[in-house]
Amino acid sequence: MAKRVLVVEDEMTIAMMIEDMLIDLGHEVVATAARLPTALEVAADGNLDFVILDVNLAGHQSFPVATVLQQRGIPFAFATGYGPAGIDPAFAGRPVLTKPFTTADLAAVIETVG
Repeated sequence: MAKRVLVVEDEMTIAMMIEDMLIDLGHEVVATAARLPTALEVAADGNLDFVILDVNLAGHQSFPVATVLQQRGIPFAFATGYGPAGIDPAFAGRPVLTKPFTTADLAAVIETVG
């Protein structure tokens, strides 16, 4: 089933690659946020089914966005080059896509979270 997805990523080339992967998988990218304030706004108000959340946004950690998503019950996965070790313990157990990841990796995570 197609999902409405928010991509939170500050590296434009990576964001575009993730968008392409999501579209290839049949999902709709409803927004891309490169900075924390924009990500917080869309996370709080957006009609979302899933979020890909880069841990580091221009030097700011994205965990406040994860908190909003968690409160709203919106599934999300972290994307980071640091792997699970770079995730705040409050979000232990959340899916982590270790960069670089493939379309198959992304599809598996989306399927896992429903």
